[in-house]
Parts: sequence; C-alpha cells; structure tokens
Amino acid sequence: MQNILFIGLGNMGAPMAANLLKHGHQLSVSDLNPEAVAKLTTQGAHHAADLKQAAERADAVISMLPAGKHVKGIYMGENGLFKHLKKGTPVIDCSTIATAEALELAAEAQKCGLRFLDAPVSGGISGAAAGTLSFIVGGSKQDFEDAKPLFEIMGKNIFHAGGNGAGQTAKICNNMLLAVLMAGTSEAIALGVKNGLDPKILSEIMAASSGGNWVLDRYNPYPGVMENSPASNGYKNGFMSALMLKDLNIAESNAAAAGLPTPMGAAAAKLYRELAEQGKEGLDFSAVISLYDQKVS
Repeated sequence: MQNILFIGLGNMGAPMAANLLKHGHQLSVSDLNPEAVAKLTTQGAHHAADLKQAAERADAVISMLPAGKHVKGIYMGENGLFKHLKKGTPVIDCSTIATAEALELAAEAQKCGLRFLDAPVSGGISGAAAGTLSFIVGGSKQDFEDAKPLFEIMGKNIFHAGGNGAGQTAKICNNMLLAVLMAGTSEAIALGVKNGLDPKILSEIMAASSGGNWVLDRYNPYPGVMENSPASNGYKNGFMSALMLKDLNIAESNAAAAGLPTPMGAAAAKLYRELAEQGKEGLDFSAVISLYDQKVS
C-alpha cells in the first residue's frame, strides 16, 4: 500500500485516481477544483491542502495536467515539488506535453535524485473509468518496470516507448493520426448525410469495410449513432477540442524541428483552429463534424 500524491483531477485524472483507491493505495489528491477534490475524499482520499507536506510524505507522485507550463510550474523552480520529494521517488507525469519539456523535467528530476517517467495516456474518459487506458511511457527500463504495477491498475495496454521523452513523442504521433481519422470520418459521414444516407447505417457500412477505423468503432462523431458518445451528449464530457489542438500544435513543432512535412496533420490542425475560432474549443474533439454539417453542432 503506497502513499501516492495525485495532482490533477480533471476528466481523466479523477477516474484514474479513483482506481488507485479501489486497489487499496493511500491517496493524497490536489486540484484547483474543490468539487473534484471533495468527490475523491468521499471515496477515501486525503486532501493535499499543503502540496509540499504531501510531497515529503509521498512514495510516488502522479500528475495529469492540461499543459507543459502547468507541469513545470508544479515540479520545477524554487517552490517546485522536486525539491521536497524523497530521493528515489518515482514521478509519473501522465499529461501530454512537448517532448522537449519532458526532457527538461527529467533532467531536473535527475539532479534532485528522483526517477521521472513521461507517461501520457490514450483511451478516453471511459477508458480511465474502466481502468483500460493505454500508457505510453518514456524513461529508464528499470524505472518503468518498478512503476508498472501502478500503470496496470489504471490501464490495460502498457508500453515502454524508450528513454525520457519517447512517451510524449509516441503520444503526439498517435493523436495526430487520431485527429486526421476524426476529421476524415466526419467528412465522409457528412457527405453521406448530405446525399440522404442514414448516418448510423453508413457508419456500419464503413466500419465493416475498408474505411473502418477506431472513430467508427468507438467514438462516432454524429449525434445519435452511439448512445454513450460525446456526440450524443452535446459534445460534452469528452476530450476537448482545445486539447486536441494543443497536441496538434506540439506535433507540428516537432515535425518542423525534425524537418518532416506533415500535410495531413497540418490540415487537421487548421480544422481545429477554425473550430476554436467559432468558440467551440470546449467541446469534444468530435465536434469537428460541425464544420461540415452545421446542423449537428
């Protein structure tokens, strides 16, 4: 039974933390949203009102935050938690941030005698709740193996992508492809509907044919096709379009640094920028279909 400090209780972090509680770990939690903290405390977690004190007692730290600036703000600098953790403490950051930021965090953690893993996730809110997430982990092989029991509580598919930063690189490659698939699937469904097809029947046809993909199988962007999808819930409580755009921007920066053209990724990023300009950045990323069919927004 480890004493774990969990920072960030958003749509993904809260169910991840809840799964750790269900498996008997002692959990201290922190988030800017007091309601999120209160919900976890009713399940047995402790409120880490003083993060520094909680860090001093922690056997492991897990964070799930919106962006690199938030992760660096928590861990680095004069008041950062790296300086308050015990030597050898594993620090697992599950946020999706730039590879360069993950490498910077890892280097600073090493200076403080800590073990840092960048471990972004895939699988959505439903996967976080069910404990079936995919973890894409960067860091040393030994640190990965030592932390694996925690990953296996929260996830089903656990990958060691390579050294520090590799988890983030693999994650942005995955999310760039996901954005392309979502945009392409939305475009195809909108075209079918425009020509009088039933979106559910068309989706079934494509899912069973050569156009089949994860979006059609699990995350259909058209309302009413999948009962529990964000599209059937006003595009709420999913993976925000703003976060997808953030990931696409990271992918574009990485591609530019590597000298690799990514025209499909750039096209997807353009669509999500347009969605943000329409004030829809808070909606699930499947709301990109509204750019093709305004009736579904």
